[in-house]
Amino acid sequence: MSAYRRLPGLLRLSAVALAAAFAGCALKEPPSREDLQKQALPHTAVPPAWAAAPGSDLPVADRWLATFDDPAMTALVVEALAYNADLQVAAARVEQAGGYLKVASGSLLPSVGVAGVWSGASGSGGGLNGIFLNASLELDVWGRLRYGEAAAQQQSLAVQADYAYARQSLAATVAKSWFVAIEADLQLAIVRDMLRSADELLRLAQDRQRVGIGNEQAVADARANVSSYRDSLRQTELSRTNARRALELLLGRYPAAEIAVAQSLSPMPPPVPVGLPSQLMERRPDVIAAERRVAAAFNRVGEARAAQLPRISLTAGVSAISSDVFVMKDRDNPSWGVGGNLLAPLYQGGVLRAQVEIRSAEQKEAVAAYASTGQRAFGEVEGALAAEFALRDRSEMLDAVVRDNERALALALVQFRVGGVDARTVEQRQLALYSARTARLRVQSEQLAQRVNLHLALGGGFARES
Repeated sequence: MSAYRRLPGLLRLSAVALAAAFAGCALKEPPSREDLQKQALPHTAVPPAWAAAPGSDLPVADRWLATFDDPAMTALVVEALAYNADLQVAAARVEQAGGYLKVASGSLLPSVGVAGVWSGASGSGGGLNGIFLNASLELDVWGRLRYGEAAAQQQSLAVQADYAYARQSLAATVAKSWFVAIEADLQLAIVRDMLRSADELLRLAQDRQRVGIGNEQAVADARANVSSYRDSLRQTELSRTNARRALELLLGRYPAAEIAVAQSLSPMPPPVPVGLPSQLMERRPDVIAAERRVAAAFNRVGEARAAQLPRISLTAGVSAISSDVFVMKDRDNPSWGVGGNLLAPLYQGGVLRAQVEIRSAEQKEAVAAYASTGQRAFGEVEGALAAEFALRDRSEMLDAVVRDNERALALALVQFRVGGVDARTVEQRQLALYSARTARLRVQSEQLAQRVNLHLALGGGFARES
């Protein structure tokens, strides 16, 4: 029983050791966001407003998906978030990072283990029996373990930001794929109209030949035109199928090209607030992830440097042994003991110094990656703003082009029926009209896609939980 009376002394010694551990060297803080931006982007002067086009400097709004007022598209985004395989990979990485953080945090706590031994003997007596309880705690005087925990924590935050950006990117990709699938259906309708017009023109050319005001050359040209449009129709049908399959794959479905899409594109939402360029680095999840990786790399450098210094550990143990075979020496049973370990690296072939060099190079890489991500973010916003304003102007111009070509074709058909012009003139007018319609539809779809790109570039959330 005397050993148990001494246990409070062991606890007091452990408390002293813990206090010494926490009173060790303070950790150096990673560079602040302002210092990091100065270090990573010394040649990038951030303007007070976006250069590509004027915009509102109000805070960037969340829930951009609702601005399209398309419940079907919103439902597809929800489905993709639940079943997309790539997003599930990103979610699993978040869980892994959380596990690594727990491992790193556990290194700061005492390690306790128990061992037991039992052996039988001949006859009625028992053999040697015993139980051993051991505890050890590394005193983190130099901060090696705390640096490791801080690095794991920053890495976990980086992976969480990666996941947030993956969700935003998936929502944006589904929305754009939805627009592409609708556009493919509408393009198919245009090509079918072109084929019907070509068939009608062929019929008119044959009628003109029968009444003597046409010739075989016009008929042959019209027939060749029909064949060309049939080829275009087959290509467009394939594009429509591929667009639906691509959308189904994003949703985690089998790519059977059977998904139903809307019969028309969504109208353009109203303009969005774009915020200030200086706020972009604080808002975009991929930039935040890059910033957290710089902090993780910084802490890994501190961990590597602290690994060059001696390690001090406190150990304690309690044991109880009994035997009916061996005569035990007269002593306290159970017994206990405390001790300490000192492990100082003297020579390891330059491995520890090389580890510091490696971690320092990884920190430089993380800073460069942060700079690359930031510059790409600025470029994506400027590009999306410029594209939106240019596409808006093009859409207005193409509306006028379509109206003018519709009028020109109507006049050409009237003249063709009365023999005023030949079939070639009508064909040219048809081609011009359908080309204008195709271009206008492409611009309308691209306007919606660029609006999605702008929301993604600005880092705005797309759902309530964002």
